[in-house]
Amino acid sequence: MNTANKLIAILAGLGLLVLTAICSYHSTDSTEVGVRTRKWVFFGKPGVEEKVYLPGSTYFFLPIINEWTVYDTKLEVIEMKKELAGGKNDELAFKTIEGNDLHLDIRYAFRIDVTRAPYIRQYVGSSFEEIRDKVFKTVVRSRTRDFFGELTTQQFYNAEERNVATEKAKQGLQDILKDYGIILESVSLMDYRFNEAYSKIIEQKKVSEQNRSQIEARMIAQKEANTKLLNEAHGTVNGMIAQVNGFYTNTVAAADTYFDQQKTIADATLVEGKNKAETIKKQREAMASAGGETQVRMKIAENLKGKRIIMMPVNEGSMNINTMDVNKFLEMTGIRTLGDRK
Repeated sequence: MNTANKLIAILAGLGLLVLTAICSYHSTDSTEVGVRTRKWVFFGKPGVEEKVYLPGSTYFFLPIINEWTVYDTKLEVIEMKKELAGGKNDELAFKTIEGNDLHLDIRYAFRIDVTRAPYIRQYVGSSFEEIRDKVFKTVVRSRTRDFFGELTTQQFYNAEERNVATEKAKQGLQDILKDYGIILESVSLMDYRFNEAYSKIIEQKKVSEQNRSQIEARMIAQKEANTKLLNEAHGTVNGMIAQVNGFYTNTVAAADTYFDQQKTIADATLVEGKNKAETIKKQREAMASAGGETQVRMKIAENLKGKRIIMMPVNEGSMNINTMDVNKFLEMTGIRTLGDRK
């Protein structure tokens, strides 16, 4: 290689070195977004660029006059709880409305709002760690107490009350964190504890309530058993009353039926007797009339029809056929005497 070629190669290497020195490239991972800050500009306004550089890309900017910031956008989970292995105690401690000490173990899940990355860079923090430690933890540690501190000690033993307070804490914290470009995904209450002395009192109270519940259950069971016996006794008495009432009703009904039957018979007998008496009365009236005597004579004549009649002379005082007295006629013929003998 001649001197001219060597000089060209050296100049090319120096040019590449200078280009590498004055230019630099920046990239984002699959879960990262980038924000560019212009320190010095020949045209326009310096400061944070209102543009989000997408994940998984590479960008080239001049050094010194540009600053590059990367934010991780994946879901971050933070647990504030009591460390039992001798680590840092990060639990939330506060007091209930009655003044009892309460300790909470809580889990938060959050992420950065990608669309607000330039705002976060300009007003919140220059790194994800700064946002997490100085902003998020500070806000949730101080404001979570406000929502759970509204509960009484007794309400903490009610799962529904705790769930309501947890949801209120999530909504309230989100209203605060959204101004920092942070999205709060969830708030989960893992555990809660009172101080040891108060916990013992609570346990004793629980035991007492359980004993009371058992006694009340036995009392209720006994009351139900007594009620059952009483109902059975009422059923037996009511059955006896119904039986007696039925017997009484049947007896009264039978007596009424018999009375009605006898009354009907008596009324019929009375009507029959009246009819017979009326018939006899009519017959007597008919017999007492002139026609009645004629009928009697005709009947006698019918009875004598076909009979052999012997005419006998009669003396004075004997029977006068023109004025026949039946009774006397019978006496004369001896028929009445024969009837009397019978």
